[in-house]
Amino acid sequence: MDRDNLITILKGMWIGGTMTVPGVSGGSMAMILGVYDRLISSVSSFFRNPGKSMSFLVRFVLGAGVGMVLFSRFISFLFTTRADVPLRFFFLGAVAGGVPMIYREAGIRRISLGAVAYPIIGILGVVILALLPAGLFAPDGSFGPGAVLIQLAGGVIIAVGLVLPGISVSQMLYMLGIYEGIIKNISTLNILPLIPLGAGVLGGIFLTAKVLEGLMQRHPQPTYLIILGFMFGSLPELFPGIPQGIDIVYGVIAAALGFAALYVMAGKEG
Repeated sequence: MDRDNLITILKGMWIGGTMTVPGVSGGSMAMILGVYDRLISSVSSFFRNPGKSMSFLVRFVLGAGVGMVLFSRFISFLFTTRADVPLRFFFLGAVAGGVPMIYREAGIRRISLGAVAYPIIGILGVVILALLPAGLFAPDGSFGPGAVLIQLAGGVIIAVGLVLPGISVSQMLYMLGIYEGIIKNISTLNILPLIPLGAGVLGGIFLTAKVLEGLMQRHPQPTYLIILGFMFGSLPELFPGIPQGIDIVYGVIAAALGFAALYVMAGKEG
């Protein structure tokens, strides 16, 4: 295996692993590591140049899969320990830490109607997601026609979080109420229930990559402002409640660490 192939796999491992942490955007992480443009172009040009695209995507997806399994096992373990509450505050801080990067990318120079309206659209998107029945897209192992269609639809929604920089796919899973179930299935390699959802994600990536790529290029400010609204709207969903006793201290420290980690990583992208 040559050096470039190995680097692609290692980058895939890191991006796939960190995507299991709510607040960490796979798209932003790919930008930081310098592979985002190649990922998007490989997906959008897949049917025009399948050989070249497949060669890169297979290596990247292999690494991402290994990284997701390793990280998800660690996170699943932490959920069963006293680290559960601080971990959730870390996630909350991580989401907040990504906000300055999105604001910077939006390039706001002055307050305008759009600067207010587009974030509101993002917040309304979160409200609509919150109105969906809890666990609607949960991979319960049912393969009936209705269940499969729901899973496919859920996968398309999740695909947006994979493609757009700034949106965390794990944060999206939290919003849909299926984060912990997905993490548990991945960590135990219980892949069968995830197949319909995964198929929706794969199809959604191909369907949305070109559209989202165009939006980012032609209308970057509205796109980033909507993402910003989505992030603001999701913060209450991630809040685990007010902890008791010493857990308050641990929670504050964890939130600060999460904010700092994402703020520094996002700064590298800029």
